[in-house]
Amino acid sequence: MVSLFEIELPFPGTRCVLKLLEPQGSCAEALWQRVCDRTYEKPFIMERGTERLLYFDVDSSQSVMSLEQPNWLTLAYTRTMMAFLLFNRSPRRILLLGLGGGSLAKFCYRTLPLTAITAVEVNPHVIALRDQFCIPKDDERFRVVHADSAAYVSETGCDKDVILADACDHAGIAPAQDTIEFYQDVWRRLTAAGVFVLNLCGDRARWVSHVAKLRSVFGERFITLPAQHDGNVILFAFKQISVEMDWRELEATGRELARRYGFDFQRYVQRIALDWRLRRQRPRSINVHDTIRQDCAKECTDSTCREY
Repeated sequence: MVSLFEIELPFPGTRCVLKLLEPQGSCAEALWQRVCDRTYEKPFIMERGTERLLYFDVDSSQSVMSLEQPNWLTLAYTRTMMAFLLFNRSPRRILLLGLGGGSLAKFCYRTLPLTAITAVEVNPHVIALRDQFCIPKDDERFRVVHADSAAYVSETGCDKDVILADACDHAGIAPAQDTIEFYQDVWRRLTAAGVFVLNLCGDRARWVSHVAKLRSVFGERFITLPAQHDGNVILFAFKQISVEMDWRELEATGRELARRYGFDFQRYVQRIALDWRLRRQRPRSINVHDTIRQDCAKECTDSTCREY
């Protein structure tokens, strides 16, 4: 485990500690000033009460871990991303684009024991903090790869049943993922019945660009699902030519998954059904800007291969 330089912050009410990838004996005052004025360039940890948070800057946290339940998905958007289980309860291979605090990586590793998982992270400092977030060691079915996510999916390798894109910087979705080529490579790397899951985060004005590029590759074979409380919208895109939704089967699957994991999968099915109906009622000529605005306005109301 890497050694972190700690600064205890004078916040009232609860103990708050800043943890930085800096040598012991560093100047605490100078580092705190750089964090506050946003000139500190490495990710850092803030430990507050029973939570450990990963930050890229002081404006917002990128990941949250409960110290009492380190494997629980604390943030609503991460639980919403797990709705891919409605369409594939036992994926053989999952590719995670963006490691962050490892919430999704840990949860998939612990709850899907037959699944091989690869997490790709471009920032070596994020990887250096993996032990702080209880991310498992690399083994025969789990590994963390230091690479650019867009470059990684462009390479030839084993097809993935599920690709989860949660690569965000301080402004939102990583710029490397805002190209048609990226979505083409994602489509190519999916199995025939594969699911691509994208966390739409950050500046909503930038979401239109992402959805337009994704639509140019996946067509209308996608659905959106707002994450309760977080303000994020999760997008699920399907590779197969036509997706026929068996709503009774989905509802039954939702009930089973809710019992198994404790998430509100039944609400997910209800929101997916609403999005599916609305999307098919819209004229095909509708402007993509209007479409994404409608999608984002919805609020929640209730392994033999060497490459994993």
